Amino acid sequence: MNAGPGCYGVHVRGGVAIGPARHGEEGYRRMELGLEVDDSRRPYTVLAVKGEVDVYTAPRLREKLVELVSQGRHQIVVDLEGVDFLDSTGLGVLVGGLKRLRSHDGDLTLVCTHQRILKVFEITGLTKVFSIYATVDQAVAD
Repeated sequence: MNAGPGCYGVHVRGGVAIGPARHGEEGYRRMELGLEVDDSRRPYTVLAVKGEVDVYTAPRLREKLVELVSQGRHQIVVDLEGVDFLDSTGLGVLVGGLKRLRSHDGDLTLVCTHQRILKVFEITGLTKVFSIYATVDQAVAD
């Protein structure tokens, strides 16, 4: 996927993201979000997320969750093991996905072992809202 002139990314200085940047600006680094769907564990659909989930990339995650629900997939496991960063926008997308699934008598469960990401769920009280597992196998066995 090529970044066009209207694409946004982040300024990176010394390996640290310091703010938004437009394609072509010095220090530009395009933000990537990998989304991979695995339907081999029916009735569960596993959505593996990789990269950073933030204000720039969260809309892609939201679109994918909406797409899966509209396809009738109502038991979704979101695998966050490949996520490096999750901000409040990403949290909002996950909460919205959970609400959407529950309105269809479904559920959204999470897989996460990264303490940095888990801390975000703990601080916000979302560990009481989401079922969070250490592995996909555990999430689909429950």
